Amino acid sequence: MAIKSFLMEKLSAFLNLEKDVAANELPMTDFERLCEELHQADVILLEGRSRVSEVIKMVTNSPWTHAALYIGRLDEIKDGALQNVIAEHYTGAPHEQLVIEAMLGEGTIVAPVSKYEGCHLRICRPEGLSRPDRQQVIAYAVGQLGYDYDIRHLLDLGRFLLPYSFLPKRWRSSLFEHQAGESTRNVCSSMMAEAFSSVHYPILPFAERVADGSVKLYRRNTRLITPKDFDYSPYFDIIKYPYFSFDEVAAYRSLPWDSEGKHYNTKDDRFIPSKSSASEHPSEQTRPPVKTTE
Repeated sequence: MAIKSFLMEKLSAFLNLEKDVAANELPMTDFERLCEELHQADVILLEGRSRVSEVIKMVTNSPWTHAALYIGRLDEIKDGALQNVIAEHYTGAPHEQLVIEAMLGEGTIVAPVSKYEGCHLRICRPEGLSRPDRQQVIAYAVGQLGYDYDIRHLLDLGRFLLPYSFLPKRWRSSLFEHQAGESTRNVCSSMMAEAFSSVHYPILPFAERVADGSVKLYRRNTRLITPKDFDYSPYFDIIKYPYFSFDEVAAYRSLPWDSEGKHYNTKDDRFIPSKSSASEHPSEQTRPPVKTTE
């Protein structure tokens, strides 16, 4: 077991190694604004830069390689028991915005959102999810803290999603056989799929019209859910905050201000201030002097 743990540790370190990012490369996401808009139970998608991220991109044919569940700040968790569990797994600042995620080499952990500053991110918000069910989704995820990362599941998922022409069907996956019963291992997206499934919230269900004409929904195997499925799901609103946004110029800048610069004392008393009077305006007096060079 010691040798196996040693090898898994080395493999995880190798797969988690991230490629260098150019110093002048700007992020695609306005991180500060994204953090301001996060709601509890939002799913945050990440385009990773590690070696394992490149594998996931190839397997899922998507740029989204990781998903994390936003749970809010510690004091926003109203259930005292859940607060205590989270505090056991997170010793950082209490004002930090937190996520629960399953990480290769670390297992299911609590982490600050700030660790992803500078990354390409996207919010997927479960549309219409009630407040009690948001708390239940978070409670389910909290209950997974401490579970190991299921690297076997990642390998099985890769075999399952490969084109049929590459491998015979009988070799594609043993995903449904080797983990019968309750599992104590997770991958990021399947853990969250199970959390939403616990409140019967759909991600990508199968729909079928039955004999009487009604429609019946069937749950998709949560172990086949990947990060891109939250993006693709019609039940999650997609929220993006690009680094360069079309609404950066505030609306008040386009108001029809008088171009001559007239000021009003009363409705019938208006004037154009001279340069000297403008410099005596209180707002001008508080400004520091401008340094000039000869």
